[in-house]
Amino acid sequence: MDYESIQTDQELADLCDRIADAPAIAFDTEFVSEDRYRPELCLIQVAAGDVLAVIDPYGVSSTLPFWDLLVDPQRTVIAHAAREETRFCYRYTNQPIAGLFDTQLAAGFVGLEYPLSLGNLVSRLLGKNLAKGESRTNWRHRPLSSEQLSYAIQDVTDLQEMHQQLLEMVEKWGRTDWLEQETIARQEKVLKHESTENWRRVSGCSGLAARQMEIVRHLWRWRDRRAEQLDRPAKRVMRDDLIVELARRGTSNLKRIRSVRGMEWRGYVDLHEEIAAAIQAALEVPDDQLPRRTRQNRTSISPMLSQFLATSMACISRQNKLAPSIVGNADDVKDVLAYELNSKPTEELPALMQGWRGEIIGKTFRRLLSGDAAIRVANVRKEQPLEFIDLDDDPQVGQ
Repeated sequence: MDYESIQTDQELADLCDRIADAPAIAFDTEFVSEDRYRPELCLIQVAAGDVLAVIDPYGVSSTLPFWDLLVDPQRTVIAHAAREETRFCYRYTNQPIAGLFDTQLAAGFVGLEYPLSLGNLVSRLLGKNLAKGESRTNWRHRPLSSEQLSYAIQDVTDLQEMHQQLLEMVEKWGRTDWLEQETIARQEKVLKHESTENWRRVSGCSGLAARQMEIVRHLWRWRDRRAEQLDRPAKRVMRDDLIVELARRGTSNLKRIRSVRGMEWRGYVDLHEEIAAAIQAALEVPDDQLPRRTRQNRTSISPMLSQFLATSMACISRQNKLAPSIVGNADDVKDVLAYELNSKPTEELPALMQGWRGEIIGKTFRRLLSGDAAIRVANVRKEQPLEFIDLDDDPQVGQ
């Protein structure tokens, strides 16, 4: 397979000029994330018409010219499971990918499973198996072998071919708008994660009191700054469970901080005063500026009702040839119940009652919760044995 190897700024500029008018660009990335603050971009594979290329980020001063192509709405950009690609694009351009067609996402809208790996999707649609010999490649290593580069470039040639098949299926099923809505929403979620403080994601902090949550926030900020300085994953700077335990204790007293199991580790010894300062700053925040709960109170939600609606959601999804995992999860169901049982008029609609999800899930949920509809076993031998019925229309109901 012939492809270009882009190793210099001039070669990158020439490539971008030649594919600037391409109606579609398929691309993939190879990166390493396990020991860095942010994933390290190691390779970009590109297919645009007959042009195949691999861009070496270590050989050029910046890959920005390529990312600039992807924010131009005049073309379709094809990628698979594009979360990390979206993050890279945002870091370089401060914009999402325009015209993104995510093959993994599209597959979930046309009756295939979600999430399918690239290899499994290639097998399902193209009837071939991807080579696995280079799946554990150290993509930082240079020089990369011809076998490694051929393995990498194969991904984007397959993306080009699958795009056409999936596009035809999405259009045939009338789900173009749904796919576009979901693509935009998922990119927005990624960008929000990139641009906002995610201290609420500290594991184990959800049940803490407001002052304790403020301590979590300050310790998270301290950890994040230090992780960025060291270019190290944040949890290697300080584990979540230690942040939560320090928040529970709620003191900046050095002796009490040192008494927490785990804080005696030599990597923390020189940081105790910094940690104490972060906690003290949190203790001085006025009460009216403390964080509030973001999720509604779910303590009164019946587990049985949650399970019933979760089953209903899976049933509706299958009936509509949608992968249930693309539609929602147990937390989304609980959000609906919390909203219906406890909501105020100003509260935002939960995800399952907005957009395309509202069309197929939200309306049925409301009828089920109001008692105007029910679910029953229609045929135990069918793959989808359950069906929904309108109680007012069924003469057998109530007899």
